[in-house]
Amino acid sequence: MYTIREWAEDDRPRERLARLGAQSLSTAELLAILLRVGLPGETAVEVARRLLQQFNGLPGLQRASFESLKAQRGIGTAKAAQIKAALELGRRLQLTRQGERPRINSPDDAAALLLYEMRALEQEQLRVLLLNTRNQVLKIHTVVRGSVNSAQVRMAEIFTEAVRTNATAIILAHNHPSGDPEPSSDDIAFTRQAQEAGRLLDIAVLDHLVFGDNRFVSLKARGLL
Repeated sequence: MYTIREWAEDDRPRERLARLGAQSLSTAELLAILLRVGLPGETAVEVARRLLQQFNGLPGLQRASFESLKAQRGIGTAKAAQIKAALELGRRLQLTRQGERPRINSPDDAAALLLYEMRALEQEQLRVLLLNTRNQVLKIHTVVRGSVNSAQVRMAEIFTEAVRTNATAIILAHNHPSGDPEPSSDDIAFTRQAQEAGRLLDIAVLDHLVFGDNRFVSLKARGLL
């Protein structure tokens, strides 16, 4: 069985991470550190590359069930748990830092909280970021799973939680499972209806983000609101 310890020290991912920082390693090398050892004829980095190819990258690993992951050659229960735990830690880190409420100053700030998870969804979902007067995130609320349009989503569903938490503004976000984040005419019409409803409640609809495969579009940035 090949192990990373048999490599030249300058080539070992763990040692390079300690010397140069985690950002210097490839995704496969970072994953190999979690795996620790490979298989006969296959190093840990090669196992990691195989996994990334098999599941179409990190989003695929995140979507994969625990059972399908542990069934892969060389993984098993312990390594599957390590991989899933690492992915979940990354997701939680994006939601909050050091217990502080994230503050939204731009579409990129909002996308940073959602992209990691929403790009991996296989079903369309509508989520709402609830903000206070300082544009800090009070809560991220999932409104609906399924088709996101005015025929499927009642405006009351969008604003009920905002009223309950005393939010003063919201940002809408939904995903396109096709991977193409280009807003549809229904997306634009739906957002404008939400803005009208928000004005009646004195709750501003600041933006609507549409997520695709590792990409997003801000309707505000596009000048569509």
